[in-house]
Amino acid sequence: MKQYNVLFLCTHNSARSVLGEALASTHPSGRFIGYSAGSTPGTRVNPFAAEIAGELGYDNSKLRSKNWDEFALPDAPKMDFIITVCDNAAGEVCPVWPGNPATAHWGFPDPSQVSGSDEDKRRAFRDVMIGLKKRIDMLVDLPLEKLDALSIQSELKKLAKV
Repeated sequence: MKQYNVLFLCTHNSARSVLGEALASTHPSGRFIGYSAGSTPGTRVNPFAAEIAGELGYDNSKLRSKNWDEFALPDAPKMDFIITVCDNAAGEVCPVWPGNPATAHWGFPDPSQVSGSDEDKRRAFRDVMIGLKKRIDMLVDLPLEKLDALSIQSELKKLAKV
């Protein structure tokens, strides 16, 4: 079975995109290798995102906020899918991605902006994680090997409405 590289993009690469990376990489199907990056990466991964990634079984030593330019370099892994997960990254001019990967915008509210108790913040992060997991589960169910590029692009955009 082919493994697909999925790059999750957000502005700071500290919360939503990190959750996407961890979810894709730890998906029980083994079909995805997740990556994440941001247009203006922060200085660290949000502790609540790191906590959830660890609970998913993702190696937290792989987590760091990184610039999306790393994935446009000639020696970077070739991406099959590029998914923006926040409104800021969806509206920004992205680098040109080698290989013309399928793209989609799966927007989620920024859980790092939630105020309140740590439990309120954890709940916000879990809500994003649940939403991303639902879409990744649906992506796994698609017969990707049998679809052409245009069909895959269309299916990815449908998942954004779930």
